[in-house]
Amino acid sequence: MTLSPDISDMLKERIGHLRSKWGWFVALGVMMLIVGVIALGNLLAATIASVYLVGIMMLFAGGFEIAHSFGVKTWGGFFWWLLSGLLYAFAGVVTFTNPLLASAVLTLLLAVSLVASGLVRGWIGYKHWSRNGSGWIMAAAVITVLCGLVIAARWPVNSLWVLGMFLAIDMIFQGWTAIALGLALKSGKS
Repeated sequence: MTLSPDISDMLKERIGHLRSKWGWFVALGVMMLIVGVIALGNLLAATIASVYLVGIMMLFAGGFEIAHSFGVKTWGGFFWWLLSGLLYAFAGVVTFTNPLLASAVLTLLLAVSLVASGLVRGWIGYKHWSRNGSGWIMAAAVITVLCGLVIAARWPVNSLWVLGMFLAIDMIFQGWTAIALGLALKSGKS
């Protein structure tokens, strides 16, 4: 598929603009790598930081839903939105008052989500078995299910470090990605 000349020119212009900012990508990548390594060194602190981040998001979501409830025209809709917002806000407050409980709940949800998404991925791979690449889908499904089962088998003990480990690994990979993008922009290969 080829792009129209207008879109192609626009993309070249945008990439050219980004090329001048390559150093920012590298700096961001280095910073994320450093934070990821620090998080890897203290998984409990990284777990608590990730739990607090989820708590902040829940407080904001609860506030928005409470505010939204006052714009709903029917009483029934108002109360359901208000209740939903209050529950979100309450969960956010609980996250801050008891981060260890919140990390246990979030770790269990992570395990369940991994198993569920792995099973769905496996079903997709099975349904498309005759196509190229379906073996990779099945392999990814098995690994995802196994990760979920390993997390679930050690729950709640592992809830002190699992979320922190995921955060640390994600930060490290995001850092390497930003560095690679910055260096590719500098060399003109992107």
